[in-house]
Amino acid sequence: MSSLPNQRQRVLSGMRPTGALHLGHYHGVLKNWIKLQHEYECYFFVADWHALTTHYEDPQILEQSVWDMVIDWLAVGVNPGSATLFIQSRVPEHAELHLLLSMITPLGWLERVPSYKDQQEKLKERDLATYGFLGYPLLQSADILMYKAGMVPVGEDQVAHVEMTREVARRFNHIYGREAGFEDKVEAAIKKMGKKNAKLYNELRRKYQEQGDDEALQTGQALLENQQNITLGDKERLFGYLEGSGRIILPEPDALLTPASKMPGLDGQKMSKSYANTISLREDPHQVAEKLRTMPTDPARVRRTDPGDPEKCPVWKLHQVYSDDEIRSWVQEGCKSAGIGCLDCKGPIIDAIQAELAPIHERAQEYEKDLGLVRKIIHEGNDRARDMARQTLAEVRQAMGLEYR
Repeated sequence: MSSLPNQRQRVLSGMRPTGALHLGHYHGVLKNWIKLQHEYECYFFVADWHALTTHYEDPQILEQSVWDMVIDWLAVGVNPGSATLFIQSRVPEHAELHLLLSMITPLGWLERVPSYKDQQEKLKERDLATYGFLGYPLLQSADILMYKAGMVPVGEDQVAHVEMTREVARRFNHIYGREAGFEDKVEAAIKKMGKKNAKLYNELRRKYQEQGDDEALQTGQALLENQQNITLGDKERLFGYLEGSGRIILPEPDALLTPASKMPGLDGQKMSKSYANTISLREDPHQVAEKLRTMPTDPARVRRTDPGDPEKCPVWKLHQVYSDDEIRSWVQEGCKSAGIGCLDCKGPIIDAIQAELAPIHERAQEYEKDLGLVRKIIHEGNDRARDMARQTLAEVRQAMGLEYR
């Protein structure tokens, strides 16, 4: 595995701006981001180019969707002081890296990504026979590799995208990592470490390559990470040499599996705009209450006195998310005995969701009144992201022989 130790602490994730965020986004993605931002160096980005791969005919909604989504992020607690927030299209290096990676990526790798055919099937009403849609998995790879992210939080259905990114990085390093004079540069870098560290490095390298000793690999990586008298380029060469490869220019990321979102929609299916069963994060409280009061319930409960089965009721799925054991027991007993009505059952859910959304509404209103602050946060994030992107792209250009003037 071609990776760098400090890379393991960096996380990258993005969201497509295709409309208002809802409770499914909050429970499925954003709550995880809030946790990760305190544990890792996080880069969270607005994937506006990705939105165009499927919604290229609707550009008029893009700008408003971008800023609405950023406000939602900030309102739920994604902190620009703990994570870098930026817009993909404001870091044009993504496009260049995507282009350069396309030179070495086999066409079959793109066609075999499972979500490629799945999305075509789900979005039959859209013309997705485009180069942009075919190439979007490679654009995702460019997004990840640009920041040398060690971990990418994804659900099980997105693991294939991360695996393809690993293959792209591996292929790139294989083609371009063995630069001219690689062995000579490695030997010179080892000497710079000093006799004691050089001897230890060679011993650890031999243990890993001859015996498969993973502990030796980790010790060797830690040894290199602490070296102050060798350049970043030399470190990358020595990391690769330690593993038996060339220079690691683009490290391979790992998928950070996130728990599957259990947030049900108003009809019991997964909450999704496609099913028109959502509750938006900034939806009017009265509208939220009305949506919940009119939710379908167990069809067997035609009259108030008819007993029901919670397992057949969409409201019960919301109780599994929001209610404690005491309330769930009350629902089970009351529904099966007809001791409570459906509106009684919905009451605790209405209260719980209103309580969850209230602070989000309050913070969102503050940001809505100060769009200048929101734009400033993103502009600063764009600058930080570009600084790192330029460094990576400079290495890629050099490796591909594009540094001539």
